[in-house]
Amino acid sequence: MAAQTPGPGEDASRADGAGTTGTADGAAAAPDDTAGTPEGGAVGDGGADVREDADAPRGPGAPLWAVLGLLVVLALAAATRFLESWVPAAAEGTPLGGFAEAVEYPVYAILLGLLGNLVLSLLGVRDRLAPAFRTEFLIKTGLVLLGSTVLFDVSAQAAGPAVLQALFLVTSVFLFTWWVGGKFGLDDRLRALLASSVSICGVSAAIAAAGAVQARREQLAYTASLVILFAVPSIFLLPWLVGVLGLSTAQAGAWIGGNIDTTAAVAASGAIVGEEALQIASIVKATQNVLMGVVAVLLTAYFAFRVAPAEGGGAVERPGLRTLWDRFPKFVLGFLAASVVATLWSNGPAADPQAGLDTARALRDWFLIAAFTSIGLEFKLGSLREAGWRPIGVFGLATVFNLAVGLLLAVLLFRGFAF
Repeated sequence: MAAQTPGPGEDASRADGAGTTGTADGAAAAPDDTAGTPEGGAVGDGGADVREDADAPRGPGAPLWAVLGLLVVLALAAATRFLESWVPAAAEGTPLGGFAEAVEYPVYAILLGLLGNLVLSLLGVRDRLAPAFRTEFLIKTGLVLLGSTVLFDVSAQAAGPAVLQALFLVTSVFLFTWWVGGKFGLDDRLRALLASSVSICGVSAAIAAAGAVQARREQLAYTASLVILFAVPSIFLLPWLVGVLGLSTAQAGAWIGGNIDTTAAVAASGAIVGEEALQIASIVKATQNVLMGVVAVLLTAYFAFRVAPAEGGGAVERPGLRTLWDRFPKFVLGFLAASVVATLWSNGPAADPQAGLDTARALRDWFLIAAFTSIGLEFKLGSLREAGWRPIGVFGLATVFNLAVGLLLAVLLFRGFAF
């Protein structure tokens, strides 16, 4: 079959593990024997959990291995928490202080998971422990709890320019990244993850998109790594460019908040410019976060009505509303419900509403840390070779486009802004 550049809904090959896996250039690869296994499963709703397969250990000892596997996940998650606080403290006052402060838990969790993967594989016990690596459950639970940290009234509290910037920037960057991904011949699911992460809020948006489009876990890990790889240099690059371009404090904050993909990196970069820039950056970033659930819903609809029928081959009956509901990631409803509850709680009569929100945020972080640890434990090197260099090129071009459009919007919308 001649290689073609896949357009929207015209994916050259499947990436959900059914039959063949998609290569970076869209050509069909050899049958993937990891399809449906913990290493090659999809992140999504519907159907049996991908870990319920023939490789899962059975018999009287199976529950014990599952408990041991859970202890491994919890131990690695605890180690991630330790490194997340210890490394920045140890690096404070050194040239690496800003870098250490910007590195978020997905990096530590995935690296520790990969290390655990290697050790357990060498010991010959990894497959026995695999049923405890419940990536899909952990990601969905963490995403629901994430809703409690994105309040519904953020948009109302944010300045009008921040809302306009978020709408224009997210839409333009998402569509540009999707288009470039098609030109590079990327799989539709990976395109969705890259476009969501660049345009909205990095790792969190990639998690939401992964559930909506049923992306493979390796694709989520790849995207999360790219987010951190590009976010860390931006912490120092953008404040320097602010001085070169002569931006006002508000314009600087809007540019930083709209372009850097991780919350910690936004805070670090905004703080370099100043307290007022940090305030605007936080408002813009929070406003973009609100759009995460909307994008997840739209992606679910698109993949249910366009991509899934195209992947089936031949004449496929047009899916109805029931298909959309079956494919809809139910955890998004939990995300929205948690956001409503958190908004009511924060505006309610509680003596210390922030304490409850902080507890939800801590639980969210623990679940997501465990999820990324499990991704590392389940990771298979062949997925990176399969993805190749093209996702890096797409992410890089999208980042440059994001910087240019974000700068234009920040200059126009925050001109004359006064605190």
